[in-house]
Amino acid sequence: MIGAGAFGRNHARVYHQLARQGEPVKLVAVVDPDVARADEVAREYGARAFGSVAQLITTRGEVQAATVAVPTIHHLEVARTLMEAGIDVLIEKPLAKSLAEADELIRLAHQLGRAGQVGHLERFNPAVRATLPLITRPMFFEVHRLSVFTPRSLDVDVVLDLMIHDLDVVLAFTNSAVKEIRAVGLPILSDKVDIANVRLEFESGCVANFTASRVSTERVRKLRFFQPKQYISLDYGRQDVLVFTVGADPELAGTPSVNPQIKVAKPAIVAEEPLHAELKSFLEAVRSRSTPLVSLEDGRRALALALDIIAAITEHREQVQLDRLQAD
Repeated sequence: MIGAGAFGRNHARVYHQLARQGEPVKLVAVVDPDVARADEVAREYGARAFGSVAQLITTRGEVQAATVAVPTIHHLEVARTLMEAGIDVLIEKPLAKSLAEADELIRLAHQLGRAGQVGHLERFNPAVRATLPLITRPMFFEVHRLSVFTPRSLDVDVVLDLMIHDLDVVLAFTNSAVKEIRAVGLPILSDKVDIANVRLEFESGCVANFTASRVSTERVRKLRFFQPKQYISLDYGRQDVLVFTVGADPELAGTPSVNPQIKVAKPAIVAEEPLHAELKSFLEAVRSRSTPLVSLEDGRRALALALDIIAAITEHREQVQLDRLQAD
């Protein structure tokens, strides 16, 4: 476990849980430049503490895989050292600080034959997994991800902090290239963009609206979309899905709504902590030497779109001369 902050502690907890549940995995080490913090987490989960990756790889015979949960600016440096030492990596989102660094991570993984996964956690949300088989031709998305303000992750815009989860999910659902981006965003309580609204148009004709905020008074995690004869509502937090279908559909037979022509159904959900599912998937890719469910290429695709959105927000600010207005 590289990084003993909030994300790292969660990964360490789940690796420990998996071992206790009989998974063939053992948490060997926790690495953090704050050695006291690394030692605290390591002692809690029966691992060894190290102050650097350089110290860790001297025990590389024990270490086969690692989660990289350090600040994004250090992803390439840390993951490169690990992969060159023969260690497979799960890299927290966003994959890298730039597309050039993302491309270098992909190149290294291919060259060295290493498994590389990106921590887009919502792909492992039971509600997302239950929705995937229902996808036909989505044409309109409305997505909201709102959080109360915390001092975490203020080194990046809300697009890279929160919205990128939904960008990754919608890209997986649509399987289409983005044709047009329109975006607006504002810094509120930090010097980065804290709230953003984005409209995407895809080559398929699908349109998606996203709102992400880390200065809300409530926590909301919802994705809703329309496709021919269906409206599907997904709640990430509650881990449930509602499907409204016009006309008979034997696979989604449900109770009639107020309108007798519309059937309402709730697909079966297999409850599981998304991080639990994510780490099991990563470990399976390590053991089987297969491509992870959320590959480095997937991480690059979401990062590229997020960076394009940030550029569009900057362009909009310049067009409306927002910075000058705020200064006045």
